[in-house]
Amino acid sequence: MARRFPLAGLLRLRHAEQDRAAAALAAANDRVRDAADARIAARRNLADREETSAVTDAATLSALAAARASTRGMLEELDAVARSRRTEADEAQTTFNTARRAALGLEKLEAHHDREQAAEDLRTEQNALDEIAARRRTEGGAR
Repeated sequence: MARRFPLAGLLRLRHAEQDRAAAALAAANDRVRDAADARIAARRNLADREETSAVTDAATLSALAAARASTRGMLEELDAVARSRRTEADEAQTTFNTARRAALGLEKLEAHHDREQAAEDLRTEQNALDEIAARRRTEGGAR
């Protein structure tokens, strides 16, 4: 009878860690995409304002300059957020890679264990067959 893989519990734990790391990586990648989308929207907004603005007096010009400066500041903040989220995503990728590598090592051990157990089972079965065949020969020969 085949023995259970002695590290099966640890392998389940490694798979759970890998799943958790994969979920964190997916969430980090979503945040990176959201930041990129916000940056694109802000840049379009800035471009649209520049194209459609009609300056008629000094107050309008001053308000327009303040809006552009504010939008540029917002773009800089969005760039910083995007860099921060990219760093978080890179860290999540590293964590996932580490968890995957740990799980793969145990999966290889499990596969080796399964092969060894199958070979042991075949040896045991072959020994039993050899013993039955030898008994028949000593008890009166083949019929």
